[in-house]
Amino acid sequence: MDYKNIRFVVEAGTAFITLNRPEALNSFTVEMHLEFRDALTRCADDQSIRCVLLTGEGRGFCAGQDLNDRAVAPGEASPDLGDSVAKYYNPVVRMITSMEKPVICAVNGVAAGAGANIALACDIVIAARSASFIESFCKLGLIPDSGGTWHLPRLLGMARAKAVAMLGPKISAEQAKEWGMIWDVIDDDQLVEQSREMATTLATQPTKGFAFTKQALYASATNTLDEQLELEKELMRAAGQTQDYKAGVDAFMNKRTPEFVGR
Repeated sequence: MDYKNIRFVVEAGTAFITLNRPEALNSFTVEMHLEFRDALTRCADDQSIRCVLLTGEGRGFCAGQDLNDRAVAPGEASPDLGDSVAKYYNPVVRMITSMEKPVICAVNGVAAGAGANIALACDIVIAARSASFIESFCKLGLIPDSGGTWHLPRLLGMARAKAVAMLGPKISAEQAKEWGMIWDVIDDDQLVEQSREMATTLATQPTKGFAFTKQALYASATNTLDEQLELEKELMRAAGQTQDYKAGVDAFMNKRTPEFVGR
């Protein structure tokens, strides 16, 4: 697929995906959704890609849905938003959360609506100091989609999640870090360099173990303690059979730097 609305580059085991509609704050159209999903599919399928870094071009990360792409003439029936969520937003959130490799999001400006929740679906979220997060759905009489009603209570607790969803405040990057929404805040002029450094470092690590870790952490949301202990047993058994575990042990015993391959 030729990409017109995103940039996709692979370097040294890391896939860099940049949302690239800066004139519209990288808001989603159907065409952009299809390109984004295609890029994520390539990341999932290509074993040489061991880490994904997502960011946005220009002054914003993503303003969510481009409402012009859903505009209807007066008197026409309203679009089926449930159909839109099912076809476009849910698949990319599922792909990010199930990706068997780390997905980093570098939020370079405003992340609003679905843009905020796609960012929060990533494994590690860092933000420029000038960045902000807005659950803007309430301004349109909608609900937080793209996993927002799942991630927000788990990241913020129910009290804050409800207030954020119903009031739609502009949450600064510093506030997001303080509340536990994101991992870290980076000076604006350092965001690109530090996010790339994090991604390229993770791409050299035991990424198969990261995949097992993601699986276990997501399962813990619904598992009982006994169920989680059993899952940990099975995943630890599988991790112990990987090439990376053998490489790590060998490097430790021989006091040298391990060379992980992600398998």
